[in-house]
Amino acid sequence: MCHLHHAVVLPRSIVVLAALCAVIAGPAGAAETAALPTQEGDFVARDFRFASGATLPELRLHYTTLGTPTHDAAGHVTNAVLVLHGTGGDGHQFLRPQFSGELFGPGQPLDVARYYIILPDGIGHGKSSKPSDGLRAHFPEYGYADMVAAQHRLLTEGLGVDRLRLLMGTSMGCMHAFVWGETYPDFMAALMPLACLPVQIAGRNRMWRRMLIDAIREDPAWVGGEYTAEPRAALRTASDLLLLAGSAPLYNQTTFPTRDAADQRVVDYTAASLASLDANDLLYQVGASRDYDPAARLGQIRAPVLWINSADDFINPPELGIAEAQAKRLARGRFLMLPVSERTRGHGSHTWAALWKGELLQLLAATEGPGR
Repeated sequence: MCHLHHAVVLPRSIVVLAALCAVIAGPAGAAETAALPTQEGDFVARDFRFASGATLPELRLHYTTLGTPTHDAAGHVTNAVLVLHGTGGDGHQFLRPQFSGELFGPGQPLDVARYYIILPDGIGHGKSSKPSDGLRAHFPEYGYADMVAAQHRLLTEGLGVDRLRLLMGTSMGCMHAFVWGETYPDFMAALMPLACLPVQIAGRNRMWRRMLIDAIREDPAWVGGEYTAEPRAALRTASDLLLLAGSAPLYNQTTFPTRDAADQRVVDYTAASLASLDANDLLYQVGASRDYDPAARLGQIRAPVLWINSADDFINPPELGIAEAQAKRLARGRFLMLPVSERTRGHGSHTWAALWKGELLQLLAATEGPGR
């Protein structure tokens, strides 16, 4: 199913945008979520202090859960699985069939009859506190450290979870997984980051993000964030960049094989983007990666790590060799590169669970039992 470019092998007992693509794919439809027994709620973190020193008296984190928590004799939840979304997405993206239909059903790797699945909306995303709620450009500039700290408070203060059976993350959530592993190294039994690199965002990846940020800030219609109508020229440029960043060459060539089909894809995507994007929210979402740079502390991650990228990922191109080099610094890490195929979806391969769910099953089996 996947080609192992390099692995720092786990101990013998462990042999074994979405991201932006959430924006690219669009919101999950009701028909896709109706079959799953979900519960939703809001946790309010009071007097939340950001790394910048800014504060909010109330920071709201929305979340969706599936399944029921089980507790050990000491009252600790033992079956919690945290799944973190990508830039521009929310927890509901994981209710789409290509993810939930492969993982959450009876007998599947994360069967909700066995696991307690937690799908939060990160700061600035979904139904959690964000600039478009009213503060606009006065909303605190959050970073990944703030987003992870808020997730930790949601789990410990809001849901009574002080240990995770598994932490998964896609794209931005993949980066959050590395931050989690370094910041709270004893909190999870296993980590599964999907579609990212554990280094500061630089090179082409930073360039297209900066282009998007500049397009918004330099559009006169943005009015310093105090616009009354969305700056459409800026959002059109942002839409173009998001479409390219999430593209998969082989899939796009076979799915849109003619000039007219490709043109229509752009027209349809742009229309959907302009109907759903908010300039301030997007600006903050893309800018939040400014504090991300986990490379120096990768050796502090204690949990077994199964890290998967795909070879047709525009955002994390395999030819850089960064993943193979950084994987060597993980004490208990395994890196897999999915080869390009008609089944991969570029950066968005992270949510097509059929591509990698067999590897997830092995990770779960290898980390089963007390003390794992």
